[in-house]
Amino acid sequence: MEDQGGVPFVDLRLQYEAIRDEIEKALDEVFDQSRFILGPGLDAFEQAFARYCGVRYAVGVASGTDALHLALRAAGIEAGDRVITVPNTAVPTVSAITAAGASTMFVEVDPATYTMDPDGLFETLRRAFRSRRPRIKAIIPVHLYGQCAAMDRLLDIAKEYEVPVIEDACQAHGAVYGGKRAGSLGLLGCFSFYPTKNLGAYGDGGMVVTQQKALYEKLRLLRNYGQTGRYHHVIKGVNSRLDVMQAVLLHVKLGRLDEWNAARRRHASAYGARLPKKGVILPAEDPKGTHVYHLYVVRVERRREFQAALRRRGIETYIHYPTPVYLQPAYRDLGIRRGAFPVAERCARHVLSLPMHPFLTTSQIQYVSDVISQFLSES
Repeated sequence: MEDQGGVPFVDLRLQYEAIRDEIEKALDEVFDQSRFILGPGLDAFEQAFARYCGVRYAVGVASGTDALHLALRAAGIEAGDRVITVPNTAVPTVSAITAAGASTMFVEVDPATYTMDPDGLFETLRRAFRSRRPRIKAIIPVHLYGQCAAMDRLLDIAKEYEVPVIEDACQAHGAVYGGKRAGSLGLLGCFSFYPTKNLGAYGDGGMVVTQQKALYEKLRLLRNYGQTGRYHHVIKGVNSRLDVMQAVLLHVKLGRLDEWNAARRRHASAYGARLPKKGVILPAEDPKGTHVYHLYVVRVERRREFQAALRRRGIETYIHYPTPVYLQPAYRDLGIRRGAFPVAERCARHVLSLPMHPFLTTSQIQYVSDVISQFLSES
């Protein structure tokens, strides 16, 4: 087994080198126009991203967190309302709910895909609607690690209880479920353009997509202080605008997204063929969807030792996410104790993300697989 001299978790430098000329041309055009805020470069990217997702409208905002926050506000969520999501997500999902003034309810996750369990959602809604004032006003399934949640069943259940679904697609750019792109299945879809995402900016950025014109118009107001014209404010909004430089850079990358996602899928297949079948649980792909492998997440026992062994051989790994949100100190006020969601907690103890990006090489994947095989054989 030849030492590869280090396998980085991601490699944004290689991505940049692949599109350097296009990036420089796009930036030159922005500086020539000198329209940096809400300019034509943003309009063009919004239209392109809407087409890509298969929706009518897209609104660029400052981050994925803001995308979720403003989507909730556009959907009419307000103080005292309750929003359902999953506990094994990044904290920003819940931060957005809090920012909208709502409280968070959690639903257990599927043990194979780690996304929202439809049976858990049904039971949660059934119990809540027995009360006279359930105040559940939205459901946010998280398309975790690059794979859509089981949207057919979730949407059917949500429709039965007349609760809108807002997709957290922040890790699922280009993922497909039932022939439709992530973000196009619910009332609204929310994306992050954090640099390491499948479609990443060179800074923060986000997008909300929808089929409904009224929601689109409200989102455009919310992101820009509620203005209909200069110094005329009709609702209470915020400053959450995707700047034009980020928009044009993302527009360049959008043209490569399918190519890069296909590379991620090839790398996932290569991992699946080379990694041992015992001692490590590999990702499960829902046959109704197309996973785009924002992250390649395995489950292992003795994770700390496992991760340390890989680190010693120069292999960079991460843990997404080691603590369910309700066990974070900031969310103790939710009053949810350890053991409340055993599947989510078990996943949090054992998940580990291996290197994954479009520019991984076959030799790097083989090296990672060999190191893992050696560790497991010696354990």
